[in-house]
Amino acid sequence: MKLILLGAPGAGKGTQAEFLSKELGIPTISTGNILREAIKNGTPTGLKAKSFMDQGQLVPDEVIIGIVEERVSRDDCRKGYILDGVPRTLHQARELNRFGVAIDQVVSIELDDAVIEARMTGRRVCSGCGESYHIKANPPKIDGICDDCGSPLIVRPDDNAETVRARLAVYHQMTEQLKGYYADLGKLKLVQGHQAIDAVHRDILAALGVSV
Repeated sequence: MKLILLGAPGAGKGTQAEFLSKELGIPTISTGNILREAIKNGTPTGLKAKSFMDQGQLVPDEVIIGIVEERVSRDDCRKGYILDGVPRTLHQARELNRFGVAIDQVVSIELDDAVIEARMTGRRVCSGCGESYHIKANPPKIDGICDDCGSPLIVRPDDNAETVRARLAVYHQMTEQLKGYYADLGKLKLVQGHQAIDAVHRDILAALGVSV
């Protein structure tokens, strides 16, 4: 299965993609993770992307498409893959199609902006090992300190309130058009993201017609 997960930043795409990857035996291609790794390593792609991400803006299409095209050509994608965080624009969707990146189904996780802002501004990331926490949903045992390695927890630049609002504005302006695009192709399924994680996952599986 070649699947796209759509949804605003913080809607839970990464968590659901991880579940689906294990159950379906196909890799998750998260452009966000790939870009953050490139930024950490100081690669040319990472440096180019960093200024856009820190301001809550979308990374240029040519950078994203190049990353995805290279990734889906690897052997572990022969049986399928899950795209998380791409496409974000109609242009990206059309470019993926032009480059032969096939898609079977598209799931959009629907969630109100206020809920997303609370989720994202409450996230904390370990400065040492990268483990993720949330001040309410998944707090560390000691405030501000990673349970695993003892390093300080930080707020990612793209998780501060101002940047979150900017990212949501960009999402509504550009990315939501994708729902119409894929609906016209008969590939779009909507799933409500206000539920518990397990319930969202159950609904995604039902929408995909998958039983595990």
